[in-house]
Amino acid sequence: MTQAFIYLLFDGTCADAMRFYEGVFRGHVEVLQTVGESPMASQFPASNAHRVIHARVSFAGNTIMASDWMAPEPYPGIRGLRVMIVAPGVEIASRTFAALGEGGKIETPLAPTPFAQAYGTLTDRYGVPWQVMAQ
Repeated sequence: MTQAFIYLLFDGTCADAMRFYEGVFRGHVEVLQTVGESPMASQFPASNAHRVIHARVSFAGNTIMASDWMAPEPYPGIRGLRVMIVAPGVEIASRTFAALGEGGKIETPLAPTPFAQAYGTLTDRYGVPWQVMAQ
């Protein structure tokens, strides 16, 4: 079966972000490998040794993967997408929305809508845009 996963790129904050998501989603960091720990370390500048080359957090049958930006070009940020979380009820959606919103920017407060028990949008402290919905 073909699968699709979220893969996020950060500008040096990948490790912190993945630990944050581990807590928000009550998941588990399965992989958090830096360039310096990687067999590919010699292929990168020594200044990238602390950057995360691959990370994976799993929760409730879902997976978020990520790394830090490695390209010589400036980090472009995360644009043109939103990560969608569909929670099984308003209580879990509210908890998730509040946790993701800590230190971030709420764009649309979580509230009832014609298409969901609750829906809201925010950008978290790491620059990742989210939609949270309760069915």
